[in-house]
Amino acid sequence: MILRLAAAGALAGGVFACAPGPDVASESRAATAGFCSNVPRSQYAELERAEAADDWFEVFRVAPRVYAIYEPFQFQEVISYLILGDEGALLFDTGMGIGRIRAVVDALTTLPVTVLNSHTHMDHVGGNAAFERVLAMDTEFTRTRARGRANSEVRGEVSANALCRALPAGITENNYHTPAFEIAAFVGDGDTIALGGRTLEVVAVPGHTPDAIALLDREAGFLWTGDSFYEGPIWLFAPETDLEAYRTSMARLAELVPELTMLFTAHSTPVAQPSRLLELTDALDAMFEGIAVGNRLQDGGVEFVFEGFSIMLDPDQL
Repeated sequence: MILRLAAAGALAGGVFACAPGPDVASESRAATAGFCSNVPRSQYAELERAEAADDWFEVFRVAPRVYAIYEPFQFQEVISYLILGDEGALLFDTGMGIGRIRAVVDALTTLPVTVLNSHTHMDHVGGNAAFERVLAMDTEFTRTRARGRANSEVRGEVSANALCRALPAGITENNYHTPAFEIAAFVGDGDTIALGGRTLEVVAVPGHTPDAIALLDREAGFLWTGDSFYEGPIWLFAPETDLEAYRTSMARLAELVPELTMLFTAHSTPVAQPSRLLELTDALDAMFEGIAVGNRLQDGGVEFVFEGFSIMLDPDQL
């Protein structure tokens, strides 16, 4: 692997240009850079809005029997998805655990709901404990994350510079945490979940985390990508990230593109075109082959910027 870096503070040229970032902690970079002025993002004006039972969330119908449950007031802009069948529903991720996602889901459906996470980073499992049936990948990383995260580990997620509005009643910077949750059953690559009139397939895509998955509706051509791809800064700098595995997994998803009609992603905006996966694999190839030039950010990270998305790394991964 050959990854090229521009000099600190310099801009690389061409399509792979990388701008230096502000000298702030990574967890608050997006907020202090002014993300609040970008929400609601323009894509949402084109989507059908549905009523949200908790005003921490905004809900959009993004496809027949598919709802995006968006958290626009916290800098991660997490998006969870409620996917309905005739006999059951699946909630793909449960967000930050700041608002009452269970209330939102219960207002949208009376069907029995199963939870499955795209991966177990705290911003995707925050509401898991509110549900009775949670499926998970069988990894040590998953089992560790199911124990929850203490306030000392996650309080920065609800600090003032991470928010665009006041926290809901009962949530403070001093008591916010990620509750532990029970795993009802494990799933693996290729397993299917039948909802009645809709079947969803688990696609293991380790890399971002060891337990990262995508979710595939082959009949509709829908792919939920989790944090493996979204139109924004894709964060690949956690200790558990494996860049080689990520590249392999994204190549696997790219092979699905001819049979896909839509991507549903986990941050910022919900809908993306399947061709984005081909662009992502090209970008990764350019990085690994030393064609793309990354720039060191003032907070210590490294960013490779491409058209419509970027890839954020820790220098220790290079």
